[in-house]
Amino acid sequence: MKRVSRRAFVGASVAAAGVVATAGILPRRASAAEFSYKFANNVPVTHPTNIVANKMVQRIKEESKGRLEIQIFPNNQLGGDTDMLSQLRSGAIEFFTLSGLILATLVPAASINGIGFAWKDYDAVWPAMDGELGAYLRAQIAKAGLVAMDKMWDNGYREITSSTKPINTAADLKGFKIRVPVSPLWTSMFEAFGASPASINFNEVYSALQTKVVEGQENPLSIIEIGKLYEVQKYCSLTNHMWDGFWFLANGQAWNALPKDLQEIAARNFNAAALEQRQQIRQLNDSLQGKLQASGMVFNKPDPQSFRAALQKAKFYENWKAKYGNEAWALLEKYTGKLA
Repeated sequence: MKRVSRRAFVGASVAAAGVVATAGILPRRASAAEFSYKFANNVPVTHPTNIVANKMVQRIKEESKGRLEIQIFPNNQLGGDTDMLSQLRSGAIEFFTLSGLILATLVPAASINGIGFAWKDYDAVWPAMDGELGAYLRAQIAKAGLVAMDKMWDNGYREITSSTKPINTAADLKGFKIRVPVSPLWTSMFEAFGASPASINFNEVYSALQTKVVEGQENPLSIIEIGKLYEVQKYCSLTNHMWDGFWFLANGQAWNALPKDLQEIAARNFNAAALEQRQQIRQLNDSLQGKLQASGMVFNKPDPQSFRAALQKAKFYENWKAKYGNEAWALLEKYTGKLA
């Protein structure tokens, strides 16, 4: 079979910065693979995503007999989320795991899984994302020239942290300066609460909290712990206000360049890794409260009712239903129950 030469390992400037030496990256071999692709993500090397992914790329290499080699670039090494999404679209990277809420800057429907206070628990989330809602979203993603794998990876339920006060009710968010990802859904939800959201990429979150640019942020416990946000945040309010996951995305042209047998090997391993990662994320989040308390964080468990009432009063659900359209909203409510 004709050998296909992909891009150089990384640009000279990136190599000079020492990226090659970072843990979690597979070095190039002298005998190049038939296809050498890059997988970028925004989480640290110790996050379950990268722990699982390292085993995943080894399995793919073995099963493909070395024809497909995937190099991992963790922890925003190739830029922030919006930068890496641009690189994925251009083909500078071939694979990228990205929150649907940030992907929504390109594929508006992709943020629907993050509707505030929509999901009761994982027993509602996974049937939706593995079922009709997920299929609908993958079709929308395909229209943007990207390929989304069948199984979404988990990022967990999101909680609010603060350096100034616990968040017990929606009223506590009035005027609260909170970091949110670069996503209209996050911004509009916290604006509905009367907060002052600031869109900041994750690689800048720690410094923004440390310098008091913002008072708080919101993320799953796993990210709070791995990102050491407890060092710059005192309170953690277990709001479970949004569920968020990662789409495993491929550049459409790069994916289509793979022969069918390599596509099958890659997709099967990507989806199997997603199921393994989901289990690890859930176990990690379930075990972290005690660890974070030992690090000095103070926890509280708010009643979600005041938050839902505030969103309904602000016509948050009604407005987003109009933006997503009746088809997408009906698929969401099939799994969450009536929201608007």
